[in-house]
Formats: sequence, structure tokens, C-alpha cells
Amino acid sequence: MGLFLSLVMAFTLSVGFVPPEIKLSGKEGGFVDGKPFSTQMIKGKVYLVLYVDPDVRKLNKNLIEILKKQNFDKEKFGSIVIINMKATWLPKFVLSKILKKKQKEFPDTIYVKDNNKVFVKKWGLKDDDYNVLIFDKDGKLIYKKSGKLSDEDINEIISLIKAHI
Repeated sequence: MGLFLSLVMAFTLSVGFVPPEIKLSGKEGGFVDGKPFSTQMIKGKVYLVLYVDPDVRKLNKNLIEILKKQNFDKEKFGSIVIINMKATWLPKFVLSKILKKKQKEFPDTIYVKDNNKVFVKKWGLKDDDYNVLIFDKDGKLIYKKSGKLSDEDINEIISLIKAHI
């Protein structure tokens, strides 16, 4: 039964579908300021969502640099970085301090803490990795990839964002 549930959970996040809602609050995590977070907010514009192990946060630095240069309209495009807080050896209080600083430095990016690998469990995202997701205006997943992105992957991401804005 456990294996069956694990398989079902691993397949819940599929391109072409709106994934099930995830809520993070209290001990589960939430926004950097402690307020509850819900994936219901991933609607109304195109969103790039990064689910990241802090230990590999620089893995796709080139994607971030290229996205900055695109200067997408903030009314049509948004970005959310969800930190897998349990995927690192760094203490939570250190990570929280870093995230608060990042949120002030990059106010247009939404930073979220996942304290208990909820996205790994409920959406089947890769643990201890760098997950890249793109959602259209209706909250439907249109791109999903984990790990190091190639130049072709980055070109595809930019094209998808432009096509859906």
C-alpha cells in the first residue's frame, strides 16, 4: 500500500495539468515573514517556480542571469523560490536570515520556506535538487525539469514564458 501511495504521489505533478494545492503554514513553512503560503496564488500570470536545495542554489545561476536580462513585465510574469529547508546541513535560523535578506534585495521574487519537504511528498519533486517549474496564467504546469539545465533547456524556458505571457 505504501509503495502504491508513493507512486501515486510521484505522478501527481504532470505537465498539462493544474497540480493539487499545497498550503504551508506554521511548522510546515510559509512566506519568509511567517505568513501562510498556498499554491493557489500561482494563477493570473505566468510563474517560474524554483524548488531548491540550498546546497545547490547556484546550479542554474545562468538561468537566473538570463531571466533578469529579459525584463519581463511584472504584471504578466512572476517568480517564486521555494527553499527545501530540510535538504541542507545549514541551520534553519541561518537560512531564514539569508532568505529575509534575499526577499528585501529582490522584492519582485517571492521566497517561501518548505520546512518538511511537503513539495517532495505531495508533488513528487526531486529532493536534494534544483527543480524548475513553469505555470501558465491558469495555474497549469507547462514545464518541469530537475537538475542542471542545458543551454537548450534555458532557451525552451524563455520561449515558453514569452509564448504564454
